[in-house]
This record gives sequence, structure tokens and C-alpha cells, in this order.
Amino acid sequence: MSQAQKGDWVQIYQIILPAGKRAPQVPAETASVPLEMWVKGFLEEEQAQVGTDVTICSLAGRLLRGRLIAKNPHYEVNYGFPQPELLTIGAELKAILEGNIDE
Repeated sequence: MSQAQKGDWVQIYQIILPAGKRAPQVPAETASVPLEMWVKGFLEEEQAQVGTDVTICSLAGRLLRGRLIAKNPHYEVNYGFPQPELLTIGAELKAILEGNIDE
């Protein structure tokens, strides 16, 4: 899976600005870390291994260069911990609308 072919959907990584080279108006905590970019697109090279520098074509048609970090990357979505107050809201609203509970 670490070998990608031309046209494969891949993800690249690049450091845009290293730590300490950020704009002077950004907070110190922000300036102490690099400005990083992760972009998904279609591989332009005939083949490439994860960890090598490659060029991709994004869905917007932009050619971008960076280190190949994944072939067929997946989305990682995390909405945090469940909020207890929101877990019962649907059932409570339904009961109110059906007239089974006083507002």
C-alpha cells in the first residue's frame, strides 16, 4: 500500500513556514510551531513511495509539491465527547410536541 501509481488519490504534507519564521503579529504560541499543509489530490508521477517528494493535482486543478504521506487517505472526523444535555433532547421534544409532557 506504500507504493502509489500515477492518478492515485494521495495526500501530501509540506511545511510552508518553519517555526520562528511566522509573521510577527501572530501569538508566541503560534509562532513557535511551523505552518503546515496537508493536501489531497491525484499523483502526477508514474509511481512513488510514501515518504518521497511528489507533485499532485488537487481537485481545484492546482499542482502542488510535498512529501507523500498516504495513498487513498481517509477522513478522520471527531466531534468530541457526547454532551449529556443533547442526548435526550430529541425524545423530550417529541414528548412535548405530542402533548405528553408539559413544557
